[in-house]
Amino acid sequence: MVIVKLKFTRQRFTKLTNSQWQVIEQMVEDGRKRKYSLRSVVNAVLKITRTGIQWRNLEEEPSHYPPWEVLYYYFRKWQKNGVFSSILAFLVEKERLRQGRSGQASAAAVDSQSVKKGSLISLDTGIDGNKKINGRKRHLAVDTLGLPLALHVSAANEKDGQQGIELLWQLDKASNRLQLIRADHAYQGYFVECADYYNWKVEITQKPESQQGFVPQTGRWQVERSFAWFNFFRRLSKDYEKTVESSVAFMQLAFMDIILARLPK
Repeated sequence: MVIVKLKFTRQRFTKLTNSQWQVIEQMVEDGRKRKYSLRSVVNAVLKITRTGIQWRNLEEEPSHYPPWEVLYYYFRKWQKNGVFSSILAFLVEKERLRQGRSGQASAAAVDSQSVKKGSLISLDTGIDGNKKINGRKRHLAVDTLGLPLALHVSAANEKDGQQGIELLWQLDKASNRLQLIRADHAYQGYFVECADYYNWKVEITQKPESQQGFVPQTGRWQVERSFAWFNFFRRLSKDYEKTVESSVAFMQLAFMDIILARLPK
């Protein structure tokens, strides 16, 4: 088994460099004159993702960020009109090319992660009976480098195979080269049938019952590592978001930060 080493290299939050901003600038700027720089808005949202600071508390720092109402306005706007999705898809393709791969993936791995919900969160929540977690479930599909191809968030009591269907149409949009999806036994049945609609093969792998603890599975360890990267982002330590759409947006922002950190300065 060949292991591709892609480490999370940014040890703390840092503002975007000029070269990093230039990569995404055209995807957020529309030429209009504004009171506040959109670069400062992006920096602020990335800081919230990394540090977990609350929207209202950010303006109390001597960092000259725009008022939190402005930041939240752009966060919701970019979430709803697909800017975060577009930026992430662009960065994934750019990083794959930088790693000497084709711009589009031919194989993917899917898995889920149950996380506790924050206080006062009531929409789309439930209890994962297996892991005894009251909250939500993150569904993720990644390529062989661990880069995200599809993301979805549901209540924690939802079955992986059923909610994993929401990843399939995103995978179809992300790559026209996809042939293989690797998954565990939770995705047997309906998920496999739906993947067959796209003419994709689903390979089910699972560690032997006699083995204890974490055992890397061929072709699937990358998705586990991608979930582990979320540990660097305090906003993702629990699900603090009122809606699952915002939960997905912060996952996208975390991956954007990870990939931007790898780009040449």
